[in-house]
Amino acid sequence: MDAPEAPPVTRSSTAMPSVLVIDDEPRIAAFVARALEENGLTVAQVTDGSAGLAAVAATPFDLVVLDLMMPGLNGQGVLRNLRHEHPHQRVLVLSALSDVESKVRCLELGAADYLVKPFALAELVARVWARLRDVGGHGETRVLRAGRITLDLQRRTADSGDGPVGLTAREFLLLKYLLSNAGDVCSRSDLLSEVWGYGFDPGTNVVDVCVRRLRCKLGSEAIETVRHAGYRIPDLTTLA
Repeated sequence: MDAPEAPPVTRSSTAMPSVLVIDDEPRIAAFVARALEENGLTVAQVTDGSAGLAAVAATPFDLVVLDLMMPGLNGQGVLRNLRHEHPHQRVLVLSALSDVESKVRCLELGAADYLVKPFALAELVARVWARLRDVGGHGETRVLRAGRITLDLQRRTADSGDGPVGLTAREFLLLKYLLSNAGDVCSRSDLLSEVWGYGFDPGTNVVDVCVRRLRCKLGSEAIETVRHAGYRIPDLTTLA
């Protein structure tokens, strides 16, 4: 069977960042594409996963906005393929699936962000631009740093000066959130919401346990406890 043809992509003379929208609902794909175009981006859209993979293979995109529930090759299948064939391709998942397991699985498969439908248009645009600011060039390994901690976003390893150590999916997400907010105090409720997907406090110590595990791997002073407030990593965040 012949591979599906990639959609034509029109690029502006100002070489604005390019985004590919993959969603099997044409109205949603067109709505998202129009909103992103109105905010200064070059956008292409396709309505199935296989066509999306063909488009990425044919044209470099700065970001892919990806639906999960599609007939044929679904969003997780697209993510697996991209991780293997285009490991540096950044993907923002836009899905009606709001359960924690779906979010964690997509992040484990390499998604850079996850936004649940229905969504606020302003938040989608803000998240897209935030992910585009993370892009420093195709083929580069992205690294997040603060203080003496370095987090490799592709290999999902952390280094506090004694060599890289592997992280579990939850440890990676927690450390990434703390590093992205380095210098700021991250409350327990923020961490439960952003890392575990809880909209309420389940009354467990999952945050404290995960912080303890990270300290065992990175050193006891890697993460500060701010009494009655939360946790933080001192220093400013920089991207390499």
